[in-house]
Amino acid sequence: MKLNLPTAIKILLAILFFLCLLPMPYGFYQLVRMLALVGFALLSFHANQQGKSTIMIIYIGLALLFQPFFKIALGREIWNTVDVIVGIGLLISIFIKPKVNVV
Repeated sequence: MKLNLPTAIKILLAILFFLCLLPMPYGFYQLVRMLALVGFALLSFHANQQGKSTIMIIYIGLALLFQPFFKIALGREIWNTVDVIVGIGLLISIFIKPKVNVV
């Protein structure tokens, strides 16, 4: 596993999402939402640079979901589920090799 910027962002975001399962001060959750917005925006930019439009759209959707300006009220249990699913998805995406189409 090579530690490049997208990998580091994914690891950091996954750790932050897992920490959201603990009782933390409200400011921590605000910080996580802001870092998630920036992190997913950077990941979408990187995916766009590599021509991975489907992944780019997923990262844009996640950036919109976690953005701190217009909060989506899902309740603590649902947010915890979202945090776990997205955190696990980010970690899995580090190890999955993209398919290469050879013509």
